[in-house]
Amino acid sequence: MSDLPELRPLTGAEIDATARMWASGWRDAHLTIVPEELARLRTLPDFRRRLADSVGDCLIAGAEGAPEGFVRLIGDELDQFYVAAALRGTGYAARLMAAAEDALRARGVREAHLICTVGNDRAARFYAREGWRNAGVVNVRVETSEGPFPLDVWRFDKTL
Repeated sequence: MSDLPELRPLTGAEIDATARMWASGWRDAHLTIVPEELARLRTLPDFRRRLADSVGDCLIAGAEGAPEGFVRLIGDELDQFYVAAALRGTGYAARLMAAAEDALRARGVREAHLICTVGNDRAARFYAREGWRNAGVVNVRVETSEGPFPLDVWRFDKTL
């Protein structure tokens, strides 16, 4: 695929802008489908903290201070995948996904996975279009400021 976004390491100076994009995207996709207790914990300061704690795992696309998207890669998992709201529906997400998959391959990952909150149908359709296979529902413990929170998610797998 041509015209892939360039992914670069997230820097501390970009945490605030990236956290705002992530928080906004998370609210759009999850606010009505997750338990109220989890929604309460997903505040802008929480997204900032989570980014600051995982700077080394995050790759960002876009100009400094104006993130277009970001991914967090942990081992063989595409742990987070977000695109700025203004770019949704433009084909940018598919290009960002291809760049994220290239980054996983560059790390030696051949069998990748990601999780998607049950009920996030828009994201699930996108992952399926991009060749990810829904392997079913699993219960995971997502990170929060108050400790792990159990959540049912769809696990998607892909051979890269």
